[in-house]
Amino acid sequence: IKINDSFCKGCGYCIKYCPKGVLALGEKAGKKGYKTASVKSIRDCIGCLSCSTVCPEAAITVSKED
Repeated sequence: IKINDSFCKGCGYCIKYCPKGVLALGEKAGKKGYKTASVKSIRDCIGCLSCSTVCPEAAITVSKED
């Protein structure tokens, strides 16, 4: 999961709709001045793409690593 802090505005939709609680609101502000989403437990990610689907800013990319 990659979150582009240039686009993230900290709306929290990705956090709310993640069925596994993989994301959390970070402590540092992104480039727009908002606290941005961050990955707190990547091992719990099931690759459902809910976070990237609900992100209004298209700030989240989910990909599988080999």
